[in-house]
Amino acid sequence: VEMKCILGLVVLVAVSAWAEEENFFLSRIRSPDEPYVEDDIAYDSEAERNADPCTAHGCMWPKSADGKVYVPYVISRVYTTREVAIIERGLKSFHDVSCIRFVGRSNQRAYLNIRSLNGCYSFIGRHDNGQDLSLQRSGCVYHHTVQHEVLHALGFHHEQKRSDRDQYIRVALENVISGMEHNFDKIHTLNQETTYDYGSVMQYHRYAFSKNNQPTMVAIPDPNVHFGAAEEMSRKDIIRLNRLYKC
Repeated sequence: VEMKCILGLVVLVAVSAWAEEENFFLSRIRSPDEPYVEDDIAYDSEAERNADPCTAHGCMWPKSADGKVYVPYVISRVYTTREVAIIERGLKSFHDVSCIRFVGRSNQRAYLNIRSLNGCYSFIGRHDNGQDLSLQRSGCVYHHTVQHEVLHALGFHHEQKRSDRDQYIRVALENVISGMEHNFDKIHTLNQETTYDYGSVMQYHRYAFSKNNQPTMVAIPDPNVHFGAAEEMSRKDIIRLNRLYKC
């Protein structure tokens, strides 16, 4: 019984963290120096919102001669020592499972500018100049959130947007907050020869953007499958990352 209570508490905390992040999507007010943002995806302009930047002009970070993919980054000074440690732990977690290496920026043109802006968000893939990766101090500085936004920056979309998702989840648009339906649009994705992953750190929880406390996503064929509370990258997340970058 005690173990069940502990597990239940862990799930509750994880879902609460996701819910806290989701509140940013609903209440975000864009400041003049921020990019256009839908959900937690950033775009340079309104016109780009209907296109996938990766397919439009390429978005992978280049591989060096030594086989590693070096991604320069800068962390804003507004974070506390504890918050910096969480962010750096999230970045370094990629070193243990892939050829991705995050390095402090010197003078590189393309780099991740990790800042506490208005919510949790990132661009998809690499951009030519410094690109914001926002981890707002109040609500976004969690290990799984760092991994989630960094995976966006490396070129990955949300799991529920997969081109084949209708075989694995049913989206209940009737339960989605009006104006938030675009968060469930399917896109053409490179699934790296992997099946749908309910345990992906890129998968939203089943009540994401619900207007009536009813599920907005239901697993198929078993509606009781639990998803959306990942605390770190799954095995399939790691496999896809390594296949994409040929690690």
